[in-house]
Amino acid sequence: MTKRILVLYSSREGQTRKIVDAMLTHAPDWQADWYNLHENPIIDLTAYDKVLIAASIRYGHFHSSLNKFVAQHSTALKEKESAFVAVNLVARKEEKNTPETNPYTRKWLQQTVWKPQHVAVFAGALRYSQYNWWQKRIIQLIMWMTGGNTDTSCDIEFTNWSSVQKFAERLLK
Repeated sequence: MTKRILVLYSSREGQTRKIVDAMLTHAPDWQADWYNLHENPIIDLTAYDKVLIAASIRYGHFHSSLNKFVAQHSTALKEKESAFVAVNLVARKEEKNTPETNPYTRKWLQQTVWKPQHVAVFAGALRYSQYNWWQKRIIQLIMWMTGGNTDTSCDIEFTNWSSVQKFAERLLK
């Protein structure tokens, strides 16, 4: 019997979507319905066995569409087995790549009414080639302050794909 999973994502340069896509690649038993949180979807969650929400952080914050969706669907989310995946560059550091040690994820989880059963934090990608001049300078400054790559001529993917797959196996078993 096919199981249904609702997948919602908030991605700026596409890395969050890429991570979720990788999670579902090896899940033939699951029918996934995808929605971009930035489009403010109104969805009936009762048709799904699980809900997966993945969101990226930019400049220390998740996109407002994440909070809006969770607020609108908080009752239904409480009744579903659910997962939350946070994607950010801070998670490129070993000591900040878990829900307990990632400052942005920890703070958001403390403030939200939603308490997902499964939570993961993955490092995203540094996509200098997709940033405008101001974004490059701001991110370059942040990377300089945190000991990261400041070479704007290259993009770097920090995602640990093995960790992504392990989380997916636990979630979709």
